[in-house]
Amino acid sequence: MLRAPYKDTPELRQAIIDTCKDMNTRGINQGTSGNISARVGKRMIITPSGIPYDSMTPDMLVSISLKGKGKNKGPYPPSTEWQFHQALLRSKPDMHAVVHAHPVHCTALSINRSEIPACHYMIAIFGGNTVPLADYALFGSQDLADHVTGAMASRHGCLMANHGAVVVGETLEKALWRMEELEVLARAFIVSQSIGTPHILSRGEIDEVLGAVANYGLKSS
Repeated sequence: MLRAPYKDTPELRQAIIDTCKDMNTRGINQGTSGNISARVGKRMIITPSGIPYDSMTPDMLVSISLKGKGKNKGPYPPSTEWQFHQALLRSKPDMHAVVHAHPVHCTALSINRSEIPACHYMIAIFGGNTVPLADYALFGSQDLADHVTGAMASRHGCLMANHGAVVVGETLEKALWRMEELEVLARAFIVSQSIGTPHILSRGEIDEVLGAVANYGLKSS
């Protein structure tokens, strides 16, 4: 397990590829629809566009300035979603990884334009009493980056209208953990609605949980 803050090394690049493969193995992404980035100093390393994870090698990943200046470094174009990766890492200096995917249950809620309310105490690992919904915009656009960063101003994850989900993490491992937990929450919320009316925890109850989950779950390296 690599320790954050990260440096641009072949080991980090391979860890990003392995995390992409883990998303598909765990059923929280399909094909090449997801993308992952990691902070390396004043730049980020991100997966290239449209290349199957099994064919991806460390040298194929793309280095992009977090300041938006200078040329990208890499043999292939970056993921089309690089703008919201860049914006999230720029706005959250304590976070070192971004994971975007199209988990089925998260995506279903996003199609219905539904956020996830405080249906379970684990909502608190995303920083508040909801997992918010970012407004729709064309994939890869600056508008989408603005919507995502706005929705996540005080959160560690959000749903993206008619699209999917995105989370940040202190490490690659913690970002993947959050994405998996987000899909579990989405699935539980959908199932709970099919058998009755979900009981939503109060803001006071979630505030109590927020104080208790600061060091909950997968530990950062």
